[in-house]
Amino acid sequence: MSIHVRLPAPSRAALLLDLDGTLIDIAPRPELVVVPDGLLAALRAARRRLGDALAVVSGRPVAQIDALLPDAAYAVAGEHGGAFRLAPDAELERPDLPCPPDAWGGRAELAVAGHPGAFVERKTHGFVLHYRGAPGAGDALRDAARRIVGERSDFVVMAARMAWEIKPAAAHKGEAVRVLMRHAPFAGRLPIFIGDDVTDLAGIAAAGELGGEGLFVPDTFHEPAGVRTWLAHVAAGNEDAWPGW
Repeated sequence: MSIHVRLPAPSRAALLLDLDGTLIDIAPRPELVVVPDGLLAALRAARRRLGDALAVVSGRPVAQIDALLPDAAYAVAGEHGGAFRLAPDAELERPDLPCPPDAWGGRAELAVAGHPGAFVERKTHGFVLHYRGAPGAGDALRDAARRIVGERSDFVVMAARMAWEIKPAAAHKGEAVRVLMRHAPFAGRLPIFIGDDVTDLAGIAAAGELGGEGLFVPDTFHEPAGVRTWLAHVAAGNEDAWPGW
């Protein structure tokens, strides 16, 4: 499988990958996702071919990413850049970001309680109001999230797939890409960022600004299965997938 986008030569590239909706299919709840057969092997082989310059950049906590993809990525940025594991055995690093007031979580739980099927996913620096199980609740939960944040400029309400996330304004995938690219083995390479959602647009933009390339799954691969097929070809050294191996 080839992609019709000019990519940096593999010897000069770093591959930064979103997780949900990019590598794995979206599930009704975050804990119900399935890691498809062959994905871990493909990621590990691609990482070897890239000289370890492969990272996962996700809204999930780092521990969840590592549990789903053990030993697959050299580095991980979790919570949209709210936490980093910069090497396989490195300790977790957290930027200085605000935590939401305790009362916000209770207000979020009250907001979803009126919409059966909706639920709150809690994170260290925020939380997500999911409405995949209550598709008619999107507008109401968006308004509730905005009321919770109120006039606080250090937090934002971010749209996601069938969800609204309350998170620190300074935590986003664009900044996550920039942080990763300052550290070995990514430093000196050109980032290729692949994501599927509006939450990934900042990462796509940052990759382009750093001289690399940002790929949007619906436009380039259509669905996560397309990303996985491409990765399998990359892992096998297929020159049609990535000329220059």
